[in-house]
Amino acid sequence: SYNKLTHHSFVYCMRIGLVGGSFNPIHSGHIAIGKWMLEHKRLDEVWFMVSPQNPLKVNNALPDAEERYHLVEQALADEPRLIAKDYELSLPQPSYTWTTLQHLKADYPNDEFILIVGGDNWKRLERWRHWKDIVWQYEIGTYPRNGEIPISSTMIREMLAQGADISPFVPKAVAQRYCR
Repeated sequence: SYNKLTHHSFVYCMRIGLVGGSFNPIHSGHIAIGKWMLEHKRLDEVWFMVSPQNPLKVNNALPDAEERYHLVEQALADEPRLIAKDYELSLPQPSYTWTTLQHLKADYPNDEFILIVGGDNWKRLERWRHWKDIVWQYEIGTYPRNGEIPISSTMIREMLAQGADISPFVPKAVAQRYCR
């Protein structure tokens, strides 16, 4: 006979890496980081969380968040486990990582989130709101920055300003958007 006590129902828990940023613009380095984290952190997916505005960076020339989100979505179209997310665009501003993590925990209670940050942000983590709570409650994966990865959004923007060809450094969708 069927015994309710011996019947177990398992809820699948996904391990999801979170890469937050303005993605102004997304580049091949972002995608390489996402792929590396998928493999080395045993992640099911990596979500690219487009931020409306980093509270620690002031950038008045930042393109519209929806525009940046759609470009990230296009850039990741051929990467089924790298997902563009506009989740932060509907959250209260400014966009704090702790707030985002709390909302994600409430909206996706069966999933595990792993925060993915650049080495430069890791060194400045104590400037983040609720940084101790983040470190205590979430796994963090770091990747090198500042010359260790030879590409950055700043470099891409500088190349665009000089009229240089960015196509070797960005996904096809970004090259098509900026190199008309």
